[in-house]
Amino acid sequence: MNSNEKNEYLDKLQLNIHYQNVLLKTPHELSFLLKVCMNNYDYKFSSSQAGDLDELDQLVRGKGCYTSDISLPGQQYGCFVRSTHANAKIISVDVKDALSINGVSCALTGADIFAAGLGKINPLVITKGSNGEPMVQSGIPVLAHDFVRFVGEPIALVVADSPAKAMLASERVLVDYLPLPAVVKLQDAIHSESPKVHAHMPNNLVLEWAQGGGVDMDKAFKEAVHIESIELEDPMLTGSPMEPRAVIASWDAQRERYVLIASTQGVKNIQNVLANHVFNLPIEKFRVLTPHVGGGFGLKSQTYPEMAALLLASKRIGLPIKWTASRLECFLTDTHGRNTLLKGRMAFDADGLITAFDADLLVGVGAYTSGYIGVVSTSNIYNCLSSVYRIPNLKMRSRLVHTNVMPAGPYRGAGRPEAIYLVERLIDQAARSMSMDRVSLRRKNFVPVDAMPYLSSNQLNYDSGEFEIILDKALLLSDWTGFKDREALSKKNGRMRGIGVCSFLEVAGGVLEEPADLKFTEDGKVALYLGAQGMGQGIQAIYPKLVAKKLGISLSDIVLISGDSDLVPGTVPTVASRTTMMAGSATLLACEESIRRGQLLAGHFLEASTDDLMFEDGKFKIAGTDIGISLIEIAEKLRKNDLLPLDIPNSLDNTSHFKAPSMNFPNGCHVSEVEIDPNTGEIFLLTHTAVDDVGVMLNPTLVEGQIMGGIAQALGQVMGEVLSYDAEGQLLTASYMDYPMPRADMMPKIVLGHHEVPCTTHPLGVKGAGESGVAGAWPATVNAILHALGTKGVRHMDIPFTPNRVWSALHNSQE
Repeated sequence: MNSNEKNEYLDKLQLNIHYQNVLLKTPHELSFLLKVCMNNYDYKFSSSQAGDLDELDQLVRGKGCYTSDISLPGQQYGCFVRSTHANAKIISVDVKDALSINGVSCALTGADIFAAGLGKINPLVITKGSNGEPMVQSGIPVLAHDFVRFVGEPIALVVADSPAKAMLASERVLVDYLPLPAVVKLQDAIHSESPKVHAHMPNNLVLEWAQGGGVDMDKAFKEAVHIESIELEDPMLTGSPMEPRAVIASWDAQRERYVLIASTQGVKNIQNVLANHVFNLPIEKFRVLTPHVGGGFGLKSQTYPEMAALLLASKRIGLPIKWTASRLECFLTDTHGRNTLLKGRMAFDADGLITAFDADLLVGVGAYTSGYIGVVSTSNIYNCLSSVYRIPNLKMRSRLVHTNVMPAGPYRGAGRPEAIYLVERLIDQAARSMSMDRVSLRRKNFVPVDAMPYLSSNQLNYDSGEFEIILDKALLLSDWTGFKDREALSKKNGRMRGIGVCSFLEVAGGVLEEPADLKFTEDGKVALYLGAQGMGQGIQAIYPKLVAKKLGISLSDIVLISGDSDLVPGTVPTVASRTTMMAGSATLLACEESIRRGQLLAGHFLEASTDDLMFEDGKFKIAGTDIGISLIEIAEKLRKNDLLPLDIPNSLDNTSHFKAPSMNFPNGCHVSEVEIDPNTGEIFLLTHTAVDDVGVMLNPTLVEGQIMGGIAQALGQVMGEVLSYDAEGQLLTASYMDYPMPRADMMPKIVLGHHEVPCTTHPLGVKGAGESGVAGAWPATVNAILHALGTKGVRHMDIPFTPNRVWSALHNSQE
C-alpha cells in the first residue's frame, strides 16, 4: 500500500469506523485496524472515553462497530465445508475442483491441520469424578480428519477473493463418507449397546460426579412423612445472539504472530486456548481483539475451531481472511445449552419441613467436551440446589454423556436455573400432594434473616438475604390475593387462568480473582484496563464512574480499555455474573493504591507530612491551608522528575488484584400469571412480577435491562425454544421458522421490584444480576401454566408448552 492509498484508507476509516462508541479520528487511535492492514504495530491503543455518548445509546442508534463491520485491504473470505452426517468415517476429502476456480487462494482439510501439528481445543475446566479421576477429555478438532461426530462439524476451509466464490468452491469439495449409526437421545446414549460417539468411551460416559449424601441423608428419607419425586426433561436450545460468530484472521509477518479479530466474551481466554491448546506456541505469538459484541449468552466464551483454521490459512496466503457465520451455521455449530434430564426426591416431615433432597442428573455434552462444560453440569447445579431453603441433607449425582450433536456449553445461567427449576417444581408438587398452600410451604422452609450468615448443606456461606421479605413484596406487587377474582373472569370468558411463584437463590462469581490496571496517561487522563469484556450490557456506564468518583476526576477524563489481549490483564471471560463484583472491586483497589501512592508523593512534592494531607476532589491538601496538588499534577511531575527518594513510589500506575473470600448470592421471587385457551392450547403470558435482590444497584437501569433480558430468554425456553433432532442426528429446527424465539407480542407485562441487601464480602456490595431473570422466570412461568392446566386434570408436562402440546395434554386428560 503506497502513501496515497494509506491516506485514502485512513480518511475512510475516520469517517466510517467506530470502536467502543468512540470515533477513531487519528492514526494514533486507529488501533488494531491500522496494525493489521499496514503492519504498523507501534501505537497506543485507546478504547472509550466515558465522556462520550452512552454506549447503549450508540448501540440502539446503529453506531456500534462489530467484527463483521470491519473490512481490511486485500482480505479474502472463508467458507467451511461441513459434515452432512452425525456420525461417519471420512474416507477422503478432495479439494482439487475447488482450487481450480479462479480467485480461490487456499483450501485446508483435516489432513493439513494434522500435518501442521495443530492440537485440539480442550476443556478449560477438568472436573474430577466420583472415582477421583479427571473427566475424559474429547477435545474439539480444528477440522475433522478421521471421523465426523455431528452434523455441521467443519471438515474443510476454502478461501477466495469473494464470499460468493468461496461458497461456490466449498460446494466443489468432494467428501467421501462411510456413515455410521448415531446416538442423539440422552436416554439412549448411556446404554452399553448404543453407538459410541468416541470408540474409547464405553457407555459414552464422560464423567460421573457426586456430592453430598451420607447416613443422615438415608435416615431422613426413611423417617420422612412424605417423599415427593419428579422427573423433568430440559431439552437443548441455542443462544441466538443478534450478532452471529464472526472472525477476521491475520498473520503479522513482521512480528511473526497471529492476529484475531473476533466476537468473544474474553480475549485473554481465547488467546490462551489458541496458544497453549492448538498451536503450542508462546502466548505472545497471538493477539486477540474484540470490538462491540452483539450478545454472548455464554456461547462466545468458547474457542471455536473456525478461529484456528482461519488463522492457519491466513499465514499460508499472507492475507487477512474474514468469515461470518450464517444463521444456519449458528444453529448447527454454536455450543448448545441445557439438554438435561432432571430427577429429584424431596423428603418432608409432619410439619412440612424439608429434611432431605436427592438430585440425579443426566447431562448431554454433545460430541466433544467444550471449555466449561465440566463445571456447568456439576458444581454449578449443586451449588444452587439448597436455594433459599433450609435443607439439612443434600445429595446430587451428575452423569455427563456424549451424543452426536454439536458440543454443549454455558447458556445464560449455566446450570443454576436447572437447579432452581427442579427445586421449585418439587415444592409446588409437594404442596399439592400434602394439601398445603404452596406459598406457606415455601415460607416455613426459608432460611430466616436472623440465621445470616448461614452455612448451607452444600457448604456455601450465605452472607446476606431476606427471602421472606422479598416473597411478600412479590405477592403484593402481583396482587396474589386478588387472583381468584381474575380467575373467575377468565373462566367466564372460556379460558383457564393460572398463577405461579418461584423463590430462588443463585450462586454467582465464578473464579474469585480478578486484576485491574490503572494508568495515568501523558495527556492528563486516567486509563483503566480491564479483562472484563462488554457484550452490550453497558460496562462503559459503570467502571469509569467508579474511577471518577473514587479519584475525584472528571468522568470525561477516564478512558476504559478492553478487548485487546496485548493490553488487558486477567484470563477469565465475562461469565458467571461475576464482572461487576470482581472487576469493579479490583478497580476500586487500583484507585485506592493510586491514592496511597499519591499521598506519599504529595508529601514529597509539598514538603509536608503525609499525616497533614487530606485527599478530596482529586487533590491532596495540607490541612488548614489552600496548598495542594492533584493526582494529575503528581503524574505530570513524575514524568519530569526521576530523582525521587527510594522510600516513595515512582509511579501512580498499578495493577491491583481483588480476591473474593466467597461467591455472592443474588436471589429473588418471581410471580407469573397466564391464561390458556383450551380450544387451541394457546398460552397468553399476562403479567410477570419480579422482585430481585442483586445487592447494591450501581446502575438500576442496566440491572432492570439484565433482568428483563433474562425473563425473555426464560419465556422463550418455556414456550418453544428447542433444538430438535431426528434419529439420524439431523437438526429439524434450523431456522427461526421452526425455532420460535420470543417476540414482542407474546411478552407479558413485566412488573419489576427491587430489594437491595448489600453483599458483605466485597467493597461494592453488588450481587450478580445477569442471570437471575432466567432462574426466577422459568420455574414461575411453568408453575403458573401447570396451575391453570391442573384445573383440567393435567398434573405434569415438560417444556416446551407449545399450543399443540398443551392442546394434546388437555385432550388426553379428558379421555
